[in-house]
Amino acid sequence: MTNEQAVLAATDNFYIALNILFTGDSQPMKNAWSHAADAVYMGPDGLYLIGWEKIEQMWNSVAAMKLGGRVNPQQLHTVIGTDMALITCVEMGGNEINGKSEVVSIRSSTTLHKSSGVWKVIAHQTDLLGYMN
Repeated sequence: MTNEQAVLAATDNFYIALNILFTGDSQPMKNAWSHAADAVYMGPDGLYLIGWEKIEQMWNSVAAMKLGGRVNPQQLHTVIGTDMALITCVEMGGNEINGKSEVVSIRSSTTLHKSSGVWKVIAHQTDLLGYMN
Protein backbone atom coordinates (compact mmCIF):
# COMPACT_ATOMS: atom_id res chain seq x y z
CA MET A 1 0.00 0.00 0.00
CA THR A 2 1.37 3.44 -0.91
CA ASN A 3 1.60 6.25 1.64
CA GLU A 4 -1.26 8.00 -0.17
CA GLN A 5 -3.51 4.94 0.10
CA ALA A 6 -2.55 4.36 3.73
CA VAL A 7 -3.21 7.99 4.69
CA LEU A 8 -6.62 7.95 3.01
CA ALA A 9 -7.43 4.69 4.81
CA ALA A 10 -6.33 6.19 8.16
CA THR A 11 -8.46 9.28 7.47
CA ASP A 12 -11.49 7.12 6.65
CA ASN A 13 -10.81 5.15 9.83
CA PHE A 14 -10.73 8.36 11.91
CA TYR A 15 -14.17 9.47 10.66
CA ILE A 16 -15.65 5.99 11.04
CA ALA A 17 -14.30 5.99 14.62
CA LEU A 18 -15.77 9.47 15.23
CA ASN A 19 -19.23 8.34 14.18
CA ILE A 20 -18.97 5.21 16.32
CA LEU A 21 -17.89 7.46 19.22
CA PHE A 22 -21.26 9.24 18.93
CA THR A 23 -22.94 5.91 19.83
CA GLY A 24 -20.97 5.69 23.07
CA ASP A 25 -18.04 3.45 22.03
CA SER A 26 -14.65 5.17 22.38
CA GLN A 27 -12.43 2.19 21.49
CA PRO A 28 -12.25 2.74 17.69
CA MET A 29 -11.21 6.38 18.29
CA LYS A 30 -8.57 5.27 20.77
CA ASN A 31 -7.27 2.84 18.14
CA ALA A 32 -7.08 5.63 15.51
CA TRP A 33 -4.81 7.80 17.68
CA SER A 34 -1.12 7.72 18.47
CA HIS A 35 -0.65 7.10 22.19
CA ALA A 36 2.38 9.40 22.27
CA ALA A 37 3.13 11.93 24.98
CA ASP A 38 3.26 14.66 22.30
CA ALA A 39 -0.19 13.98 20.81
CA VAL A 40 -2.34 17.14 20.69
CA TYR A 41 -6.10 17.70 20.72
CA MET A 42 -7.79 21.08 20.16
CA GLY A 43 -11.38 20.20 19.36
CA PRO A 44 -14.84 21.74 19.12
CA ASP A 45 -15.16 21.80 22.92
CA GLY A 46 -12.37 24.39 23.31
CA LEU A 47 -9.99 22.03 25.08
CA TYR A 48 -6.26 22.14 24.44
CA LEU A 49 -4.81 18.81 25.53
CA ILE A 50 -1.25 17.55 25.16
CA GLY A 51 -0.44 13.91 25.79
CA TRP A 52 -2.32 10.70 25.14
CA GLU A 53 -3.44 10.19 28.76
CA LYS A 54 -5.42 13.46 28.75
CA ILE A 55 -6.76 12.84 25.24
CA GLU A 56 -7.91 9.33 26.12
CA GLN A 57 -9.87 10.64 29.13
CA MET A 58 -11.52 13.26 26.91
CA TRP A 59 -12.60 10.61 24.36
CA ASN A 60 -14.11 8.56 27.19
CA SER A 61 -16.09 11.65 28.30
CA VAL A 62 -17.31 12.39 24.77
CA ALA A 63 -18.39 8.77 24.28
CA ALA A 64 -20.39 8.94 27.53
CA MET A 65 -22.35 11.89 26.07
CA LYS A 66 -23.74 9.62 23.29
CA LEU A 67 -24.13 12.58 20.96
CA GLY A 68 -25.72 10.59 18.15
CA GLY A 69 -25.72 11.82 14.57
CA ARG A 70 -22.98 11.71 11.97
CA VAL A 71 -20.10 13.92 10.89
CA ASN A 72 -18.24 13.45 7.62
CA PRO A 73 -15.35 15.27 5.95
CA GLN A 74 -16.09 17.51 2.96
CA GLN A 75 -13.58 19.37 0.77
CA LEU A 76 -10.89 16.93 1.90
CA HIS A 77 -7.32 18.02 1.11
CA THR A 78 -4.20 16.01 1.95
CA VAL A 79 -0.49 16.81 2.03
CA ILE A 80 1.57 13.67 2.47
CA GLY A 81 5.22 13.35 3.40
CA THR A 82 7.37 10.38 4.30
CA ASP A 83 6.11 9.93 7.85
CA MET A 84 3.76 12.91 8.41
CA ALA A 85 0.55 13.89 6.67
CA LEU A 86 -1.80 16.86 7.03
CA ILE A 87 -5.48 16.49 6.30
CA THR A 88 -7.71 19.54 6.11
CA CYS A 89 -11.44 19.54 5.53
CA VAL A 90 -14.81 20.87 6.58
CA GLU A 91 -16.57 18.53 8.98
CA MET A 92 -20.28 18.48 8.13
CA GLY A 93 -23.18 16.75 9.81
CA GLY A 94 -24.99 16.93 13.09
CA ASN A 95 -25.38 15.70 16.64
CA GLU A 96 -28.29 15.51 19.04
CA ILE A 97 -28.01 17.28 22.39
CA ASN A 98 -30.79 16.80 24.94
CA GLY A 99 -33.21 15.83 22.17
CA LYS A 100 -32.31 18.84 20.02
CA SER A 101 -30.60 18.49 16.63
CA GLU A 102 -27.42 20.54 16.33
CA VAL A 103 -25.66 21.29 13.03
CA VAL A 104 -21.95 20.62 12.64
CA SER A 105 -20.09 22.70 10.06
CA ILE A 106 -16.52 23.33 11.20
CA ARG A 107 -13.05 23.56 9.69
CA SER A 108 -10.70 20.82 10.76
CA SER A 109 -7.06 19.84 10.44
CA THR A 110 -5.67 16.47 11.39
CA THR A 111 -2.02 15.47 11.43
CA LEU A 112 -1.11 11.83 10.99
CA HIS A 113 2.23 10.30 11.93
CA LYS A 114 3.61 7.07 10.53
CA SER A 115 5.23 4.95 13.22
CA SER A 116 6.25 1.31 12.79
CA GLY A 117 4.54 1.38 9.39
CA VAL A 118 1.16 2.51 10.75
CA TRP A 119 -0.47 5.93 10.27
CA LYS A 120 -2.12 7.30 13.43
CA VAL A 121 -3.60 10.67 14.40
CA ILE A 122 -1.02 12.71 16.33
CA ALA A 123 -2.90 16.05 16.31
CA HIS A 124 -6.44 17.25 15.65
CA GLN A 125 -7.76 20.82 15.65
CA THR A 126 -11.20 22.20 14.79
CA ASP A 127 -13.31 25.32 15.06
CA LEU A 128 -15.44 25.60 18.18
CA LEU A 129 -19.02 24.35 18.44
CA GLY A 130 -21.20 26.43 20.75
CA TYR A 131 -23.03 23.41 22.17
CA MET A 132 -19.76 21.66 23.06
CA ASN A 133 -18.15 24.34 25.24
